[in-house]
Amino acid sequence: MGIQSTIEASVDKFTPAMQRVATVIRDQPRIVLDQTISELAESCGTSVASVVRFCRTLGLSGYAQLRMSLATELGKEAAQFGTDLMLGAEIAQSDTLQEMASKVASLEILAIDETVSGLDYGVLERVVAAVDQAERILLFGIGASQFVAQDLHHKLFRIGRNAFLLADPHEAWTAALLSPAGTVALGFSHSGATADTVRFLEIARDAGALTVALTGAPDSPLAGAADECLVARARESRLRAGAMVSRIAQLAIVDCLFLGVASQRYEQTVDALKRTRDVTHPK
Repeated sequence: MGIQSTIEASVDKFTPAMQRVATVIRDQPRIVLDQTISELAESCGTSVASVVRFCRTLGLSGYAQLRMSLATELGKEAAQFGTDLMLGAEIAQSDTLQEMASKVASLEILAIDETVSGLDYGVLERVVAAVDQAERILLFGIGASQFVAQDLHHKLFRIGRNAFLLADPHEAWTAALLSPAGTVALGFSHSGATADTVRFLEIARDAGALTVALTGAPDSPLAGAADECLVARARESRLRAGAMVSRIAQLAIVDCLFLGVASQRYEQTVDALKRTRDVTHPK
């Protein structure tokens, strides 16, 4: 995972002082290249010690490694997207529609690339096998994450899998509580902190279901309530570009998961897709 995405995924671990450092770096990533550690601490209204703790929370040895990691990452992104686009910059009121579209498109491309390249394929293989053999598949998310759950439901339903998209928390908790043997429960939340979704997985796991989290925060409460965790990488924005970009990253995982499940029974899947296409497109 890139250093900027690592910062996004680690927000819940930061103290208020470290969160100020994260905000400044997220909005102006080149500031690390241009300022000393003392200057950055002053820019963030915090201490040098807080900047050092920030670096170590990210798993870095210190400010020098943060600077090197950001320099490498920004260089690669400049080569890929051009020097005119600063991925760390917010969508601004002065941006043209073309500039907004370019920023969002670049963030989405980057999210898909980081998500797919950073997938734990051992976890993915286990989830694919579990979903393939599941007697019942429960899917639940809130807000933008519900649309991702809906997409996986649509795909699984079209190939004849016993998948249920749960509409509200009470319905989700009830379905989780009454999970029969062979149930797989998947909870979707980019932050990993959505309380209703966390409780859904907790109830499902207590009932004996295999629980799977699809999240952008591998150390989150949702991940803690899951037997398996699939991690999406995306960078947030105050204008909620993150809600768009994180959705794209999660959908990339959904597509990988679906293709894995579909390939387990290839001929049956092809036949089901053909028949469902024909019935919805009558001659």
